[in-house]
Amino acid sequence: MGASEPGSRALEAAYRLGELVAGAGWAVLTGGRPVGVMEAVCAGAKSVPGSLTIGILPTGPDGPVSGHVDVAVFTGVGDARNAINVLSSDVVVACGVEGPGTASEVALALKAGRPTVLLAPTPAASAFFRTMVGRGKLHEVETPEAVTALIEEQLSIPRWRAV
Repeated sequence: MGASEPGSRALEAAYRLGELVAGAGWAVLTGGRPVGVMEAVCAGAKSVPGSLTIGILPTGPDGPVSGHVDVAVFTGVGDARNAINVLSSDVVVACGVEGPGTASEVALALKAGRPTVLLAPTPAASAFFRTMVGRGKLHEVETPEAVTALIEEQLSIPRWRAV
């Protein structure tokens, strides 16, 4: 998850995260739009052969979709699709927390009990979310590599391997 107008650091981290998640054989699920973190993480994932990207879009089929999304789910529910994003995810990763949409996804993830990872959060975002930890577990890391290590090692989500 991440802002549609993030800073350059979040964009670079999102692209690398997409590469690493896809390289582990995990699917990437985003808001599916052709902007910001959504576009960057899907582009990173699609640089890995055999990757799967899923976009949960706020609009109907006439809305813009990232060219890096394999499966587009048109919800037509606007920002309420944030709940779909969270509830469809095994782990929620916020790549920077630079806007209210991302903040709402992190809050929903914590409330729903989803493992939640803040990737390179600002000190203010970190402090804010530490005050509201619900049933979910909140993790903070500084690099995309640390995200995938945390998912695999601490959250025990194994890499997918074809047989």
